[in-house]
Amino acid sequence: MRQEDIYKEHADRVYKYLMSLSGGNAVLSEELTQETFFRAITHAESFDGKVKMTTWLCAIAKNLYISHLRKEKRRADSEPDDIPAETYISGRMEQTEIYKAVHRLPEPYREIVLLKIHTDMSFGEIGEIFGRSESWARVTFFRGKERLREILKGEDIL
Repeated sequence: MRQEDIYKEHADRVYKYLMSLSGGNAVLSEELTQETFFRAITHAESFDGKVKMTTWLCAIAKNLYISHLRKEKRRADSEPDDIPAETYISGRMEQTEIYKAVHRLPEPYREIVLLKIHTDMSFGEIGEIFGRSESWARVTFFRGKERLREILKGEDIL
């Protein structure tokens, strides 16, 4: 398959995955999507076909996002940011409250809930990303939803 075809087939899914990880940051998601495909092309020999192409690309995207967070943390530790967080929050209040609650979930619940909400990945594909089974992904998603309900009802158990 040509590189262009791989990009056309998988870019939207990778972008949605990154949107879920980044809390809806479209600029960052687009940037990391491009970087994901650049890395995939430059390291194509490491794709052995044992997992689906989408799973491999999302694993690359996840690693890039984690690297981005580490860089941002180092930057934040060295340069305080005077812009309040409210400046970055947009959309309806309900969506904001749900996203706030989702981001209070511990890992891996947060990531799995966001993956299920923002992508059309199966539980099997989500399990592959984490190196786990489909059943593990289903159970973890269910538990994440339960914790999310508790947070939204104000019964924060975290």
